[in-house]
Amino acid sequence: MTELDLSPVDDDSPRTAPSSSQDTDTGPAAIAHVSAARRWFAILALALGGFGIGVTEFVTMGLLPNIAADLLPAQYATDPAAANASAGYLVSVYALGVVVGAPTIAALAARWPRKRLLIALVTVFVVGNLLSAVLPSFGLVLAARFVSALPHGAYFGIASLVAASLMGPDKRARGVAFVLGGLAIANVVGVPFGTFLGQSFGWRSAYLLVAVIFALTLACILVAVPFQPGDPAATMRNELSAFTRLQVWLTLALGSIGFGGVFAVYTYIAPVVTDVTGLGAGVVPWVLVAFGLGMTVGNFVSGWLTDRSVKRSLVITVIGLGVSVLAFGLFAHLPVGLFVTVFFIGGFAGACSPGIQTRLMDVSHNAQSIAAALNHSALNIGNSLGAFLGGLVIAAGFGYIAPAFAGVGLAIVGFAILLVSFGIDRRRGRAASTAVSVPSA
Repeated sequence: MTELDLSPVDDDSPRTAPSSSQDTDTGPAAIAHVSAARRWFAILALALGGFGIGVTEFVTMGLLPNIAADLLPAQYATDPAAANASAGYLVSVYALGVVVGAPTIAALAARWPRKRLLIALVTVFVVGNLLSAVLPSFGLVLAARFVSALPHGAYFGIASLVAASLMGPDKRARGVAFVLGGLAIANVVGVPFGTFLGQSFGWRSAYLLVAVIFALTLACILVAVPFQPGDPAATMRNELSAFTRLQVWLTLALGSIGFGGVFAVYTYIAPVVTDVTGLGAGVVPWVLVAFGLGMTVGNFVSGWLTDRSVKRSLVITVIGLGVSVLAFGLFAHLPVGLFVTVFFIGGFAGACSPGIQTRLMDVSHNAQSIAAALNHSALNIGNSLGAFLGGLVIAAGFGYIAPAFAGVGLAIVGFAILLVSFGIDRRRGRAASTAVSVPSA
């Protein structure tokens, strides 16, 4: 195995100098005219959009019985479990919308000014969630959830690029972390409140709440986010060139596989609480709050650490994720062990996104928009992969703890991918050094 190099100097070595006006978006000239107060207002506006995305993505899970009883009444009356499983397609089709929408929108809108693109994306969020709240049939609501998911990855990708430019080159990962922090905070505050609202006043009220959040986000972006011109040299061909880069594929594989261990555990956390730890169903929301708190802390710590070394941040995150998921498998039968390990799983899960997002921005060269958006496609594939493997081992009769050990295996594969990616960096760095030293000799 190639020797692992964690020096911060190598973090940026694979990149080439930007060849278009896109580099001015992330340089000092792009933010020199913007006051500090407006920069922070703009970043908070972008984070509010992330908060809304977190609520709309996860609130459905807590309201599946309510949705099934309302939209699938005949099936629910005869077989509630089957109706709940059918309602679960709302979660799956949202994930599918994220995977489809992220690269498609980023490629088609490559030349758009970033503020204009953000406005368009948030408008789709408002419309999609309003339709989710008012459409009368299950099939139509299913279609509305797909539409609601299309801007998900593209929003986080473009918002991360804007936040990085506002924070400047030395704090770009912290800008990314602030945007993604809205998603983490949603798991602490927004999702529990949205679930309570939907259970108390009907599930449609939860989606109406999300539509209001996005409407407020739209107003804040219009006021606070400064104009950044589009890149006239950007084309769909240039953006799609990201798929020709091995390092982009390796980074996406890290997100899809290494992150899968989180949802191998998270998807089945409710039966673990009740059947393994022996606690009441009323404890489940508090366990989810512990996960959300961990995500929030991990997200912001990762932003600080990633600004110092992208590679070191990713190594710590992947190893920490594997260790915390293993600890969950060993100690989740104890109440204290359950809460502590869930907190750390959430922490390292929250730490994944800033590091992977920044790494994609580094290795994509002149296709940053689509690469940044693809991060969330990869993470949603990880969600599906972890849940699928967890379900397989449970169905095989190994119990509700077994998905944790499947998650450890995914983390190990993710770490191996990381080693391969860093080994390629080292070989390229040595080849470049040789090419420079030969003429000088």
